[in-house]
Amino acid sequence: MVQSLELLLDDSLDVAVRREWQLLIDADLPSQGRHTGESNRPHITLSVADDFEMLDARIEQEFLRVRFPVRLGAFVVFRGKHTTLARLVVPSKELLTLHARVSELAEDSGGYRSHTTSGKWTPHVTLARRLTRVELAEAFLRLHACPSDLVGETSALRRWDGEDKREWLVR
Repeated sequence: MVQSLELLLDDSLDVAVRREWQLLIDADLPSQGRHTGESNRPHITLSVADDFEMLDARIEQEFLRVRFPVRLGAFVVFRGKHTTLARLVVPSKELLTLHARVSELAEDSGGYRSHTTSGKWTPHVTLARRLTRVELAEAFLRLHACPSDLVGETSALRRWDGEDKREWLVR
């Protein structure tokens, strides 16, 4: 089952992303806002694996700077088995440094997902998953009036355990 390490956003960015989620819901489109679980919140995924036992132990020994300015930029579409709509996170020195260190610490994790390694990772905040082409076009129409950039800070580092459906703050 999926394990992840994620950066949370400050209150202003959280509210701004949730506003975009709500615009999609109001248009009867797929939206991350439809997931009503307590742990569902806007975030930037740093690393994903099947097992993070080693990462959890290592991360406790590390000083990781997890609070720094962050900018959410243009909308981006990821096409694979399903279509995902997201906001790109503009890479900063702080974000790339944190990600590189997390990738080093997570390399020995079981079932480590290569799309989150340095050089293959695209930092983003997901707005909606599993959109059809028609829904994607409608989503862009609904979101066109949103600010082109959202600026704030990251606020914390959390772990998500997809098997036990639980989260906890690491820093």
